[in-house]
Amino acid sequence: NLRAEEDAREVADEHDTLAREKTDLEEAIKKLRAGINGLNREGRERLLTAFEQVNTNFRVLFTHLFGGGEANLVLVESDDPLEAGLEIMCQPPGKKLATLSLLSGGEQTLTALALIFAVFLANPAPICVLDEVDAPLDDANVTRFCDLLDEMTRRTETRFLVITHHAVTMARMDRLFGVTMGEPGVSQLVSVDLKKAAALVA
Repeated sequence: NLRAEEDAREVADEHDTLAREKTDLEEAIKKLRAGINGLNREGRERLLTAFEQVNTNFRVLFTHLFGGGEANLVLVESDDPLEAGLEIMCQPPGKKLATLSLLSGGEQTLTALALIFAVFLANPAPICVLDEVDAPLDDANVTRFCDLLDEMTRRTETRFLVITHHAVTMARMDRLFGVTMGEPGVSQLVSVDLKKAAALVA
């Protein structure tokens, strides 16, 4: 039967084409998996390097802010850093080692600031905006925050823009900008260079 031979040849050609496509797909899958494994390996290495740098910065900044004590970042819940969670362990001076959630509001804020600046030091930006980060702090802790800000200014080329209502923070800044409303509906920007103002008074 001539038709049967032709059908068999077509089926064989189609089988060969599908077999080649299957081989190509298997090869592509193998390359893709190798690429993903390479990316994951590089991701783990980069993450661990960044984590160690941030953790080192965090320990130093925490001790600086609290005038002692110790703190540590810990990867938890997985041996794979790409899937692990992060636990913040801290021990302010005179207290027991605890997780962040067990600290007072002021201690949590200072610890969070230490972590934010620890990450920031790993890759500083030209500008950093801090929006009322001092709001939950008492005067003593605001002074610590301002001391840390002075330290960050010395260590980096960054310009810090601090939005605040706290008088202690305002007194420690180089320049103040404020918005007033002299008449209803009309806002006016006011600027004061505190260094020049202090020189005029002296």
